[in-house]
Amino acid sequence: MPHEQAAYREALHWFDENLTTPRKFAASSRPHAKKVAISWFKDSAQAHISRMFALVQILEAHGIVVDVIRTNRPGYIVHEDEHQVTAEPFNDTVV
Repeated sequence: MPHEQAAYREALHWFDENLTTPRKFAASSRPHAKKVAISWFKDSAQAHISRMFALVQILEAHGIVVDVIRTNRPGYIVHEDEHQVTAEPFNDTVV
């Protein structure tokens, strides 16, 4: 649907403009460290969460399954800003 494509592109543009891309995705500084970080929105990032749920609706309408994961233990934090935490998950983190 053209309106969904436009909404999808607009959402991606909004995130490009309003969300920092983490520079680090691993706790280790080794050159071949496994980069397995997950980014989590902070509870206070209501505008970001709202936009993400709008994006989820479009994806799910096209058969793409989206799981929402909440946690108080995101893992080893490798990046944090006003809106998000990026962390290398603990071994027992279920994703």
